Amino acid sequence: MASQISHIVYAKKYFEALETGSLVKNSNGEEKISYPLGKLNKDEFLLGCVFPDIRRIDENVKRKDTHMKFLPLNLDFSGLTSFQAGWKFHLWCDMKREKILNDLGFYKLQNTSDLYNFPSKILEDEFSYGEYNNWEKLKNYFNNPPFLGMDISISRETYNLWYAMIARYIENNPNEKSMRIFLSKNSHLPASLDEIMKKIILIKQDKKAVELLKKISQKIIYPAE
Repeated sequence: MASQISHIVYAKKYFEALETGSLVKNSNGEEKISYPLGKLNKDEFLLGCVFPDIRRIDENVKRKDTHMKFLPLNLDFSGLTSFQAGWKFHLWCDMKREKILNDLGFYKLQNTSDLYNFPSKILEDEFSYGEYNNWEKLKNYFNNPPFLGMDISISRETYNLWYAMIARYIENNPNEKSMRIFLSKNSHLPASLDEIMKKIILIKQDKKAVELLKKISQKIIYPAE
């Protein structure tokens, strides 16, 4: 799975594919652009693409509630709202990202799979941050998000809190302080923050691990050959 900044960058890659008309391959090798550009509300899509991990601040929301939906996972968003399309895109990217990292042999490197992959996911946010250039607009939108339709029980207070947390997190390129603040709100942390931060440093010192993490955003959406 990816963290929030990376999911936003992946969405940007998808928008670019839509805008250029280039074909996108899904995980089954099928070439498809499945969402008419004129019907896509990008803001609502971005809201949806970071929604599923809201479970991390609400212990009553289980992973299956937000991550076991929209099967089969592909880039067919027919009949979905822009928010739902972004939500499904998040799940598809989680699956695609793991395939990329496994194919690259990333998890064979030391420290990369420790602590449920939290360190590598957060570190990827730092590396991908510069690939999106409209963070201020997105921050303002996330600080005042529309309460869009969902079929799971989440309070408006929790909903607003989640997006306010992301808004603060995306203000600047992640650093140790902002990473700690964002992770400290997570009710599902697998270990102490100190251990996670130590692992982030170790992975960052591994040139091969860094090289592979930086490849994800380039491979997640790509034109057909």
